Amino acid sequence: MNHTFHYYLKRLSFYLGGDQPHVSWVERIRSVFGAFLGLMLVLGMAKYLGDLSGLDEWLMASLGASALLVFALPQSPMAQPWAVIAGNTLSALVGISVMHFMSEPLLAMPLAASLSILGMFILRCLHPPAAAVALIVVLGHVGHYRYAFFPVMVDSVLLVLVGAIYSNLTGKLYPNRPE
Repeated sequence: MNHTFHYYLKRLSFYLGGDQPHVSWVERIRSVFGAFLGLMLVLGMAKYLGDLSGLDEWLMASLGASALLVFALPQSPMAQPWAVIAGNTLSALVGISVMHFMSEPLLAMPLAASLSILGMFILRCLHPPAAAVALIVVLGHVGHYRYAFFPVMVDSVLLVLVGAIYSNLTGKLYPNRPE
């Protein structure tokens, strides 16, 4: 029981982010600038495509979370192209389907998110922001399956393409390559 102040401080810091690995400032700036540039390009292209096709829906709200994985953690299995594209698209399809069969949002939201997680497990495309896509679809009362393809799939494809170009130009391999 003779623990020092330093011991308790160290234990407490673990719960306040002390378990996070050290990231150099160069890598932090590379990730932040990549996410900014990537999101600007993706959102600009998606807005242009939306205007071209006459659709007001051109933004997937969880794109920022996907960008964090693609630009800050490009080696993560959850940031790989299949996970980003298939996970987001599948989750939108699941959320829309749940909306068609269930009108009670308090039941539809957890059902959509949990079924999208099951689908991602089955298709081996776990992508945490994708579970939010299912919730967003239910919250937004999105009933058109088109939404899963534009903006969700198109935004995801654009993000992966921009992420691959940026990462490879800045010395990070993305996507992972089989060995």
